[in-house]
Amino acid sequence: MPKYGCINERRNQLHEVIRLSGMNLIIDDTDHPLIIKVASIQSARMQVYFIDNEDYFHRKYILKDQSGQYFKDNDERTIFFTRGVLETVRKLRWSPDIVHCHGWITALLPLYLKKAFQEDPLYMDSKVVYSVYKDDFDAPLDKNFRKKILLEGISEEDVAILEKPNFVNLSKMAIDISDAVIFGSPEINSTLAKYISTLKKPVLNYIPPEEYIDAYSVFYDEILTDRVNED
Repeated sequence: MPKYGCINERRNQLHEVIRLSGMNLIIDDTDHPLIIKVASIQSARMQVYFIDNEDYFHRKYILKDQSGQYFKDNDERTIFFTRGVLETVRKLRWSPDIVHCHGWITALLPLYLKKAFQEDPLYMDSKVVYSVYKDDFDAPLDKNFRKKILLEGISEEDVAILEKPNFVNLSKMAIDISDAVIFGSPEINSTLAKYISTLKKPVLNYIPPEEYIDAYSVFYDEILTDRVNED
């Protein structure tokens, strides 16, 4: 997840993973250092990796400033985060069966994984699940968003829907490229809900917090079974 500035590093015992850090990601012809930090959730025996960068994630607020205005660089923040995740997993030499993306901040990850990283052996068999939440943003992203996204393997046609870089179009692109979709909120954007109803791919309706773990596990197994049948 992003290492937003509101996350207390001392309280949560975050520390930088030196062996993973040190890479620069180029966005709009500018180098941005990729810093990887990690913390442990002892009760769950789980490690959480954080994508950090001083320019994008050290501010106190998450997506809006203190006056309620969206940050103008939110487009670059999602580019940096999603590319940073894939580069971090690559450095860790993980080969994920399922990549589960939560919310629009992750919406570019299906595109990057399926297009720019598709030849990487670590990701060739990975399935992508995209959870749609009621996390709409009402201001369009930067007008040059499409240009900033482009990497080798991604064509202008792949991102044509982002001519208008708004929440619905960004979400539609993520949904189209993903292998399966989950309703992450009881209610989501009505346009997206209608769009998802037309899809011929696995869709899981909203599951409340006390029940979702088992439901997701079954859903993952179904997707992976489909992968085996395709092979």
